[in-house]
Amino acid sequence: METLSENPCFGGKQGVYRHTSAACNCDMTFGLFLPAEAQDGPVPVLWYLSGLTCTHENAMTKAGAQAWAAEQGIALIFPDTSPRGEGVADDEAYDLGQGAGFYVNATQEPWAPHFNMWDYIAEELPALITENFPIDPDRQSITGHSMGGHGALTLAMNLPGRYRSVSAFAPISNPTGADWGRKQLSAYLGDDEANWAKHDASLLMRDVGFQGPVLIDTGASDQFIDLLRPEELSQAIAQKRQQAVVRLQPGYDHSYFFVSTFMEDHVTFHAEHLWA
Repeated sequence: METLSENPCFGGKQGVYRHTSAACNCDMTFGLFLPAEAQDGPVPVLWYLSGLTCTHENAMTKAGAQAWAAEQGIALIFPDTSPRGEGVADDEAYDLGQGAGFYVNATQEPWAPHFNMWDYIAEELPALITENFPIDPDRQSITGHSMGGHGALTLAMNLPGRYRSVSAFAPISNPTGADWGRKQLSAYLGDDEANWAKHDASLLMRDVGFQGPVLIDTGASDQFIDLLRPEELSQAIAQKRQQAVVRLQPGYDHSYFFVSTFMEDHVTFHAEHLWA
């Protein structure tokens, strides 16, 4: 593993690291914030999954999460959103290929050799981080924005017992029913929609739910709200009688101004359950 940068940050350290990924068959880069408490031993961790077109860097520099994580004594992990590099398949569209991994294991060509983001986030990167940094693997929570919110919710519901809490900012809530989803799931997983269900938060919520607390924020003025379909997830939460707080924030859009505004709420929410 190669250290690309390490900078003091709110009494802790913000690092960026690169490693060779067996899951994605290429080099992958991630950001990791460690609070001051990590100098004394393993700390809880909050995963942040980013959205379409993003890298590890967007949330790391725009979300303002480190200040609140430092206050709560928890680490933050900022993975990339897809495999990248020479020989990795791509597409001219912004919402497919590099920067648009959708947190699935692709089974279709040309994506299958590299686009295994599910295995990367669920298995490979957690093992790498707990082996090399003072992270407590028994105290993990997960959040994300847009495509990353989709990933956070689907990972949380498919991996019972892994995460103590889950939250999302403007998640793609019903990808099997929207253009942000049907296009990508078809490309990566094929046309059999039965293979898509484990990657749809609304369907998963109706079927299995989540064993812990859920927090979801979406901007009421989000310019992509018809693609996000938050009403489908809200209905599923109600039907499942899931422990959840779902908020539509008046006037807010899809940007990182929205994410940074409510980041304190989300970090505090997760810290409460990580330290319980």
